[in-house]
Order: sequence, then structure tokens, then C-alpha cells
Amino acid sequence: MNSYYRYWPNLNQYHYGYDSIQPHPYAQLPYYDFNGVPFGYPNDLDRQQPVRGQATWTKGGKVTKCGIPWSLNRYLTAAVGANSPYKCGQTLKIRNLTTPGSREIIVTVVDQVAGFPANRINLHRRAFEALGANPSLGVINIDIIPSPALAEEKWGKYLVEVTQSAYPGYNIIDYKSVGKTQVSAEQTRETFEFILQSPRERIRVRGNVVYNPRTNRVISFDIVEF
Repeated sequence: MNSYYRYWPNLNQYHYGYDSIQPHPYAQLPYYDFNGVPFGYPNDLDRQQPVRGQATWTKGGKVTKCGIPWSLNRYLTAAVGANSPYKCGQTLKIRNLTTPGSREIIVTVVDQVAGFPANRINLHRRAFEALGANPSLGVINIDIIPSPALAEEKWGKYLVEVTQSAYPGYNIIDYKSVGKTQVSAEQTRETFEFILQSPRERIRVRGNVVYNPRTNRVISFDIVEF
């Protein structure tokens, strides 16, 4: 017997925010069946399946439940429900289903919200806008696509931050791990490829980071378009 979670978005009239409670009435949208992703840590297969849900936005604040600033990755950050399967520091791909074009971004979980259902996410306003959504909408339909491969790759997340900073006006919409090489006893190289999207174009970037596996200190890193 499959269990599911039903969410009626119109039950809550306000979206969550730190600076103030901003009245954005939820539209009368259909409920979503939250299938296949149990509370707690889901398995690898579940974590890679898109979860249909909704996103609201917030201006963020100085203090977060995760101890991670909202400003991380140029504010491509989000809060999730305190009991959701998504944890502090995890990366999530968010796909906008409301605005034509299905724009996507990758965000980092930096905060938790009590009472949020597992398929609702609260994006920083800049992330909400990066999806092509007007903040006046208040709420949009989305797919949440967990990214366990990157979430578990410390150096992949490191290169995400470097790449986001190096390419203002672009958003990382996808990635993959290319390889890991043991250069010597004190040097390991890891390589990732990223797809970045701007309003004008899509580019591919490869990033390398060389670090000391004994101390976890960075020795060198580089990023290049290809």
C-alpha cells in the first residue's frame, strides 16, 4: 500500500518571511499527492525523483536554523519544512512549472520552517526571480529535484560557489561529477562539469579542485568554459 501526503495550498494565506509577514494569498490550486518520498532520509532512488510542489519567497534574515547565510551562492538559497526529507546544506534543483519555459536553478537549503509540508519550499526572493517568476505571484508551481550526488560531494559544492561567483548573470541549472584522481599521497583532484544559463545563452563550465586529502585544504582550483 502506497502512502502519500496531500497538500491543499490554499489552506495557508501567507507566505513565510523573516522581515515581515507579507500577504500573498494562495491561488486555488489543485492538491498534490506527495508520493514515494518518506519523511526522514529517503533512499537514493527517491531522492532523484522530481517532487511536484510549490514555492514561495522570502527576503531572508541574518539568522537561520541551519547556521548557513541566505547570501550563499548569490542568494540562490531556500528554506524547507523542519520535517521534510531535505536537510541543511543539501542542494536541490528547482524547476518552475508556472512560467513558460520551465526555467531551472540549483539552490542550497539554509533554513527550516516549522509546519511547512514536505513539498513546499521557501526561496530567497533572488532565487524566486531567477526562476523567471514575478514576486507579485507569491506562489508558483514547481518540481523539486533533489541532488544527492552534489550534496554529498564537498568539493562539488565548493566549485558551485566559485562558479556562481565567477559568472554573474548566470545560474547553474545542472552538473555532473567527471572524475576523481589521486595525484599523490597528498594531492587529490576532483572534476565537475556545470551547465549555466543566462537570459541570452547556455554555457558549459568545467571546474577542477586539487586538495590535500589528509588536511582537506585546497591546494589549487580552476574553472574553464568548453
